[in-house]
Amino acid sequence: MTSPPLNAQVAILCGGLGTRLGALTASVPKPLLPVGDMPFLDHLLFEVARFGFRDILLLAHFQSEAVQRFAEISSARAAFDLNLRVCIEPQRAGTGGALYHAQNLLADEFILMNGDTWLGANYHALLAHRAATNTVAAMALREVAEPDRYNVVDFDGRLIRNFRRSRVSTETGFINGGVAACSAKIFQYLSPKGSLEDEVWPILAEQGLLAGLSTPGFFLDIGIPAAFESAQIDIPAQHRRGAVFFDRDGVLNADHGHVGTVDRLEWLKDAERAVRLANDANRYAFVVTNQAGVAKGYYTEGDVNALHAHMQAHLNANGAHIDAFRYCPYHVDGTVAEYARESDHRKPKPGMILDLLQKWQVDPMQSVLIGDKDSDLAAAEAAGIRGAKFEGGSLYEFLRAVI
Repeated sequence: MTSPPLNAQVAILCGGLGTRLGALTASVPKPLLPVGDMPFLDHLLFEVARFGFRDILLLAHFQSEAVQRFAEISSARAAFDLNLRVCIEPQRAGTGGALYHAQNLLADEFILMNGDTWLGANYHALLAHRAATNTVAAMALREVAEPDRYNVVDFDGRLIRNFRRSRVSTETGFINGGVAACSAKIFQYLSPKGSLEDEVWPILAEQGLLAGLSTPGFFLDIGIPAAFESAQIDIPAQHRRGAVFFDRDGVLNADHGHVGTVDRLEWLKDAERAVRLANDANRYAFVVTNQAGVAKGYYTEGDVNALHAHMQAHLNANGAHIDAFRYCPYHVDGTVAEYARESDHRKPKPGMILDLLQKWQVDPMQSVLIGDKDSDLAAAEAAGIRGAKFEGGSLYEFLRAVI
C-alpha cells in the first residue's frame, strides 16, 4: 500500500474493564467485541494502517491472553503486514501506567489511541500539529452537543488550557476524542500506576504543553449499550467513503516532462494543502499517473517508487497522506522491451482507477479525479467517476471548490 511514516508508531489502550457494557465484557476486552463482521479493534487497525502506520503496540491487562490471540489472527495484520505486538501491564495500572510500562517499546513520537473509540482523524495532521506547537502531546478534539458523558476541555484554537475532570453542564463542548500525538517527553510525567486523564493531561494543559486539534470526523465511543448497538451499522459504514484521485505531473508537481526522480520534483502551489484537505474531508486520497518514462528508458520503476516514497514523507511532515499510488510504466512506443506495449492502466483508459475502486471501499458517487489533461478526464468518465480539469493556480482552492 504505502510506506510507514518515519519513526512513528501507534499505541492502542486495550486494558479497560468495560463495566458499563455489563455481561458483554465479562470475559471479553471491550476492543475485541464484534462490530459488524470483525472485532472493533480490527476496524481501528484498518484505519491507522491506511494512513501508512505499520508498527502497532497493543497495551493490555484484562483478558490479555485474548488480546495476544487477536494479535496473531487479526485480519488487518494480514492485510497490511503489520508489526502487531502486545505489551501487558504487570498489574492493572490505569491508562498512564499502561503507557509507562510500554515506554521501552515506543519510538520518539507515536500516536496514542483509545481501543474503544472511533474518531475519523487525520493522524499526520495531529503529528504535524504537535511538532509545530512544540508541545509534549497534541490531542484530537471533537465538538459535541450535550457532552455530559465526557470531560470538556478549555481550548483556545491551538492549545488546551484546561483539561477538566469534573463534568460540566453545557450545550456544546470540545472533548478528548481518544487520539493523541505524543513525544517521548510524556514519559517524564508518568508513574507505574496512574491515569492520563487524572494526572497527566491536566498537568500538561496547565504548563501549556498540551495542544489541541479540532477534528470534525465521525466519532463514536462504544462504551455504553446504545452506542455499541449503533456501532454495528455505523462503524462498518465508515470504511466506505469518497475519494480524490490526483493526477501527478501538472497537478501535484510541475510537469517538466518525464519527472521520474527526486531531483526533478517541484511541488505546485498548495499541493500539500490540497492533499490534506482530502484527508480532513474524510476522503481517500490516491495518485494515478502515467509514467511512460520507464518504457522509454529515462528512469526505472525503482526510481518512481523512490520518488513516491519521498513525496509521501514530505506530505506526512505537512500533515497530509496519500492512501495509495498507482502508476503505469507502459507505452506502445517504449524502447525498453518489457514495457513497450499497450496497457489498460494507461490513461485515458481507466485501469488504475478501476483497480483502486476494486481494492478500496470507495463510493464512486462521492469521488472525483483532478487532472490537467483531457486524457485524465476521459479515464475518470470511463471509470464512472467525476473529472475536474485543473489549469493552474492554487490546487487547494481548486479542490475546495470541487468537493
